[in-house]
Amino acid sequence: MKVSAILLAFAFVLASCSSVDTHLAPKADLSHLKRFYVEHRLTDDHHIDDAIVAELQARGREASAGPLTMMPDGVEAIVTYEDTWTWDFRSYLLRLKIDVRHANTDKPLASGSYEQPTPVPKSPPAVVHKIFASMFK
Repeated sequence: MKVSAILLAFAFVLASCSSVDTHLAPKADLSHLKRFYVEHRLTDDHHIDDAIVAELQARGREASAGPLTMMPDGVEAIVTYEDTWTWDFRSYLLRLKIDVRHANTDKPLASGSYEQPTPVPKSPPAVVHKIFASMFK
């Protein structure tokens, strides 16, 4: 019984070692933006851009991804991201940083990051969801 309590406490500590941090520019309101474009990173082998597009679409926004040269007309915000992966007997997402900029002025609107230095990480779509949940609240 004592061993299971220690293991449960250890699992709780590991699960709670993640953090999300978001910043909105003064007077920035993402709720008015309807059309987003996610800049695809050439080094993205984990389809983070697809997870971001799916999250934005689930929030009722128009979103697509690709290289900036393929950005459609009428886009209001450009989303960029940086993902850091690590390997600990398997590959998992360690850090994700997402930036949202105004498409016409290139001014930053919002920034969010999530870090999960645990061996029990969340999936990339869950991480993207946590960041955008904090940005859109």
